[in-house]
Amino acid sequence: MKVPNEDLIKLYGEMWLIRLFEKRLSDLFAKGVLPGFIHLGIGQEAFMAGTHYNIKPGDSVGTSHREHGLLLGLGISPNALMAELYGKATGSNKGKGGSMHACSPKNGALGCNGILGDAQTIINGYAFSHKFRNDGNIAITIFGDGAANRGDVHEGMNLASVLNLPTVFIIVNNGYGISMSSKDSSNIQDLSARAQSYGMPGISADGNDVLAVIEATGEAFKRTREGGGPCVLEFKTYRHQGHFEGDPVTYRPKEELEMWLKKDPIKRLEAIILEKGIAAPEKLLEVKNEQIAVIDAAQKFAEESPYPDISETYTDVYFELEGGALK
Repeated sequence: MKVPNEDLIKLYGEMWLIRLFEKRLSDLFAKGVLPGFIHLGIGQEAFMAGTHYNIKPGDSVGTSHREHGLLLGLGISPNALMAELYGKATGSNKGKGGSMHACSPKNGALGCNGILGDAQTIINGYAFSHKFRNDGNIAITIFGDGAANRGDVHEGMNLASVLNLPTVFIIVNNGYGISMSSKDSSNIQDLSARAQSYGMPGISADGNDVLAVIEATGEAFKRTREGGGPCVLEFKTYRHQGHFEGDPVTYRPKEELEMWLKKDPIKRLEAIILEKGIAAPEKLLEVKNEQIAVIDAAQKFAEESPYPDISETYTDVYFELEGGALK
């Protein structure tokens, strides 16, 4: 799948936005500014930007607990997402979702389920809706190598196959489910191979190569949109930081991290852009600095925003009627 040169620059900027946004979150969390827990996807930007590249308006996307970058790509503004993480009233979910549960259904961003591995059954409801309406959209569910071993995931895959639903199961294999190495939790090299058991195709790709991600999602999404049924994609990548902020990461050897840092997704795309003469180093630095300005503005917006009023405590808990009808 050929990606236009101008799109490569956009992808480069998007990946820097994700990286720098999350690095800012890491700094703010260390200072005690952000409430709750934070799970960062630093190092996994290629998977997020590459997947977003082939998502279309109307698609339903169930993110996991480490996809701030996809939420930004799907339409939650940096200002709204940063405010949400601050717990402010101007956040995407009025400060009630936080890092893990931020969402924007109108943009197809369904957010993360509180139980990892459980959303892979729920996503089929969205997929069935798309199939029933024949709207050409697909339902995408994202989860890690750890959640991939839950029984719910296999139930979801089986149901999607039986009903020939437009569901795409994306496994983000970053090598660890919390502190458990995927080599110790699964006895197969490619988790995508499990798809064969349910009569659907499975593809594994380099999750640190944004062009490989675009190629894999492009082919898979197209097949599913055209009625080809569900499929499984596995992107092999690596999180540079711990499972959560504050994780001492004593379970990973230093040499392993150093090896993966050499495969940094942003540096790899930068090398392609420079090698092909698409942009000069000065232009790429300008693109990076533009993202820093966006994040600075988002932090300022969040800091100056008010916290939710006490009257908001019990709103958004249940469906609310408006004029006798559901909102």
